[in-house]
Amino acid sequence: MTDLFQLLQPGPEGWGDEIMAGAWLTIRLAVATLPFGLVIGFLVALARNSDSRVLQALGGAFTTVFRGLPELLTLFIIYYGGQILLQKVIGLFTDAYVEVNGFVAGMVALGVVFAAFSSEVFLAALRAISKGQIEGAHALGLNRFQTLRLVIFPQLWRYALPGIANLWLVLLKDTSLVSVIALNDLLRMTNVVVGATKEPFFFYAVACSIYLLFSIISSFGITWIERRAARGETRAA
Repeated sequence: MTDLFQLLQPGPEGWGDEIMAGAWLTIRLAVATLPFGLVIGFLVALARNSDSRVLQALGGAFTTVFRGLPELLTLFIIYYGGQILLQKVIGLFTDAYVEVNGFVAGMVALGVVFAAFSSEVFLAALRAISKGQIEGAHALGLNRFQTLRLVIFPQLWRYALPGIANLWLVLLKDTSLVSVIALNDLLRMTNVVVGATKEPFFFYAVACSIYLLFSIISSFGITWIERRAARGETRAA
């Protein structure tokens, strides 16, 4: 067992540096994907909640497609399909070869899937806000943007937070999918280490522990955010 833990040490004789580098990329990918997915999901929810049938149809099509496709297939389509499309566009002007960045492709693929699910959370939160409050804001002379910023969004975040928190934990696990496009995340680096050391059980257990650690830290952060978001309700009670 001592020899196994020595393999986790940083430096030329251990694999700790590689494991930590993969874990750091996993965190960066999840953190970069979160705001991207939240913004798109919120816009899709607004489209589905609008009075325009065209916007409702487009928002419904988006959620249907990206909630129905497997995340891995979405990743392949965006990574390989995006590269083919980009190459054809660039080919109209030059013969240079362009390669899609794996990190960006992973962020976009995971982001649109996250957006499809988060749009449902935002839509439910929007419909939980009574129309009377919106009508009252208009009666006070607030325009649409002011109504959204001052009336809808503060309540929307409170209603949507539990669902978004669950989606964040799912996103942390889904980052492992990017290993199939040769992005050196935690799972891919663990596979490399296992292939070099022939110790699958130990290093996969280490990877599991790191993912669990991320989830535990996230749970504490989510609890703090939920308490902060509900502080007005607590005072009113």
